[in-house]
Amino acid sequence: MEEAELCFPQVNTSCRKTSRPHLEATVTLSVLSCITMLTVVLNLLVITSISHFRQLHTTTNFILLSLAVADFIVGFLQMPAEILLYRGCWTLGDIMCVVYYFSGFFAVSASVGNMVLISVDRYIAICDPMFYSTKVTVKRVQLCICLCWIFSAVHSSWMPRDSLKQPGRYNSCYGECVIVVNYIEGAVDLVVTFLSPFLVIIVLYIRVFVVAVSQARAMRSQTAADTLQRSKPITAKKSEMKAARTLGIVVVVFIVCNCPYYCFTVAAENNLVGASSGKIEIWLICFNSCLNPVIYVFFYPWFRKAIKHIVSLQILKPSSSEANIM
Repeated sequence: MEEAELCFPQVNTSCRKTSRPHLEATVTLSVLSCITMLTVVLNLLVITSISHFRQLHTTTNFILLSLAVADFIVGFLQMPAEILLYRGCWTLGDIMCVVYYFSGFFAVSASVGNMVLISVDRYIAICDPMFYSTKVTVKRVQLCICLCWIFSAVHSSWMPRDSLKQPGRYNSCYGECVIVVNYIEGAVDLVVTFLSPFLVIIVLYIRVFVVAVSQARAMRSQTAADTLQRSKPITAKKSEMKAARTLGIVVVVFIVCNCPYYCFTVAAENNLVGASSGKIEIWLICFNSCLNPVIYVFFYPWFRKAIKHIVSLQILKPSSSEANIM
């Protein structure tokens, strides 16, 4: 019986499997596998839609494309690894263990950076609409996205740097996958990937909300003649505010899904909770990568049209990239 509980019965130093009821394990793994598949498929649809259709090549959508790539990494690398660790056994070796942690840090850092870019984009679009087209250009957005990914790669390499030099150095038994982050590194990560960017996001969206409310009141107070004369500018403002509401939902969901993990991290550092009890918080972060494209389905008609084109294989036609899906 003791040998059956080991990850590798033939190895004396093997870790023990996490004991779970069979029914609970089966249901949990089935649900997590479905979420993983849904995350990969939906984010691939977002990536394909924005990349393929020229009508979607806007500055805001390029940021959404970058976010979808980060979410795809979570679904393709992070989630399957979490499923593998459900029973407490790592079977892919020490090098892949480091890759697993690096991809996790990398995807989360990139997601946070993209959320900041989304907030800045909406802030300029709502609060300074006259200069939006001159300030927010495709080249500038692409540069910001590249810098976001470069910073994420540097930060993600710095966190597990000891394990990168010597994979498996912190494992206490064969079949374990752990890294150790000291107090200073954890504090820096907390500030860089949570406190600072989330403060920026909240401040910018509060400003966007205040301006949007004031604009809505101004529109309602206009006379019929004034409304007729300014119908085009008002339509533009309404579309921008609708986009701001949709992306605001994405930002709020992101904050709600990420806050528990960082609260857990602070509590674990202060020994208020066990360091090994954060699986739910980690899966909540992963689940956010599945929720983003679901939000697009409900709030973006162009995404629903793009899905129809992709599923019906109309994108294989020579001129499909020029299709009108807005």
